[in-house]
Amino acid sequence: MGHDTNYHMTTEEFRKHGYAAVDWVAGYLERLEEFPVLSTVAAGDVRAQLPPSPPESGEPFDAVLADVERVILPGITHWQSPNFFAFFPSNSSGPSILGDLVSAGLGVQGMLWATSPACTELEAHILDWLVELLALPDRFRSTTAGGGVIQDSASSATLCALIAARERATGGATNREGVRRRLTVYASTQGHSHIEKAVRIAGFGSDNFRLVAVDDALAMLPDALDDAVAADLSSGHTPTAAVATVGTTSTMAMDPLRAIGEVCRRHGMWLHVDAAMAGTAAVAPELRGFHEGLELADSYAFNPHKWMFTNFDCDAFFVADREALVSALTILPEYLHNAATESGAVTDYRDWQIPLGRRFRALKLWFVIRHYGAEGLRHHVRRHVELARRFASWVRDDDRFELLEPQHLNLVCIRHRDGEEATRRVLEHVNASGAYLTHTKIPDQTLIRMSIGGTWTELPHVERAWRLITENA
Repeated sequence: MGHDTNYHMTTEEFRKHGYAAVDWVAGYLERLEEFPVLSTVAAGDVRAQLPPSPPESGEPFDAVLADVERVILPGITHWQSPNFFAFFPSNSSGPSILGDLVSAGLGVQGMLWATSPACTELEAHILDWLVELLALPDRFRSTTAGGGVIQDSASSATLCALIAARERATGGATNREGVRRRLTVYASTQGHSHIEKAVRIAGFGSDNFRLVAVDDALAMLPDALDDAVAADLSSGHTPTAAVATVGTTSTMAMDPLRAIGEVCRRHGMWLHVDAAMAGTAAVAPELRGFHEGLELADSYAFNPHKWMFTNFDCDAFFVADREALVSALTILPEYLHNAATESGAVTDYRDWQIPLGRRFRALKLWFVIRHYGAEGLRHHVRRHVELARRFASWVRDDDRFELLEPQHLNLVCIRHRDGEEATRRVLEHVNASGAYLTHTKIPDQTLIRMSIGGTWTELPHVERAWRLITENA
């Protein structure tokens, strides 16, 4: 094999194989449209092609790369396909892939400022860039009492927000007998399932999680939130936090932030805003309306790994008061003591998250923002929104289908007027024909979700999806 006697890949071998790996990825991106989006393998097919035991001797890199093509690729659902319209996008892009490669090469463990100052300082700076790009409230800038941090996902951001809310509400006394059992959390019936998961993990318990009614547009009713809080107060509970969603997973519904924020302010509750998908749209000034009232929020999160061409994982999480977050999460063992931390002049992001360790995620986001610029990001967001509006116009003009109104941003939800069976038949036909869409239920009607946000998606792909929809209508 030509391995060095220490078995490591030499830098010359790495350079040679690295070129081959990048060439394979570039070739894959060029072939994306050739693949059906959904993998066609049966359960167990991939494992059946793998040897039962690890190799005793190292294998040539060429053989490994060949098996990526032979074994792995058939078992891939192609999230980067321009015909992927399911869930929400989990986008990648050339600069993001290269940023991740450089991050992997550096191999940074960024738990403390001292363990790689550039990892921390670039992250703080890029999160401030995002405040400017999205016109977020200044209280989320690192130059104030607040600041931003990159989490792995919106799930972790919500969990951190709820832990900070819990500690603020109790003054850190959540371990006292009975205290935690009285704390309540609120979200709309359309909020993501990760909210209840965070409620459980943070120790509130599902019994203290309140689902608040929504209006005809599927947005949280502030009066219903106020009523729920009042009922809990009268029964001896402590209303602690509310999670508002701008851009729900089912239908992209938008909770009214100002009215919800005013309820939270009156009752001393923490307001966390989950904008996982929709947040990126705020790069375009004319699309920022859903952020109205955001200055009342204590924390906010959105996912560049959904719509900002930055590969998973990358969630931007902001707090208005970093002390509330840090005091809830910091534990400093002796082996992490260092002069920089003890000086108080630096940020240690390990205190802003659940795990201790952290990757250099800011690097890929930096690459993306520098490559596209604000202009490029706005261009692609506007293009996707326009494609969704055009798709919605086709639905309105076809008397076989019904469109869920209002239609927000880049998600369009439709149903066949003949009912459940017809709607599901259309969905199955599309997904068997090389594209991929998913469904939801509102409240008991099945809707087909057309999510338009892929890096490589253009008008012909949307036109093809509509053709597949109508073929079996």
